[in-house]
Amino acid sequence: MLKLKRVKKGFTLIELMIVVAIIGILAAIAIPKFADLIRKSKEASTKGSLGAMRAAIVIYYGDNEGWLPTTYEDLVAVTATSGAKKYLDEVPFVKLGIPGVADVTTVDNNPAGGLGTTGSDGWGYRSIDGKVIVDSLRTDTKGGTITRW
Repeated sequence: MLKLKRVKKGFTLIELMIVVAIIGILAAIAIPKFADLIRKSKEASTKGSLGAMRAAIVIYYGDNEGWLPTTYEDLVAVTATSGAKKYLDEVPFVKLGIPGVADVTTVDNNPAGGLGTTGSDGWGYRSIDGKVIVDSLRTDTKGGTITRW
């Protein structure tokens, strides 16, 4: 009589432990990279908003025959004729992506110490020359100071 061999199918405990270890190593490498990508995307969003704000100031300057806005809020004011906002719908958020730093929409108009000196992590606007910056003394993902954007 022939004896049939019983074939066992499945993975051994060692094989499963090796797979779990490999997944753990990959996760340890990937998670910090994803956190860095989130910060970079928030910085890019803030840089885009900064460009939009600077463009709104230029348009305001052209519409008002060489006069700059007295305060930044003039750009988000409702126009009397149409009842709509002409230059910006709202002040955009400053998103730095730094843990513990909230996204804000505050604007420091004509700061006493000058632009880039308060470190408020919000917008800074100077009406003398129409310059708008991100008023933060922190560094970005490339190691540069954020106020230099």
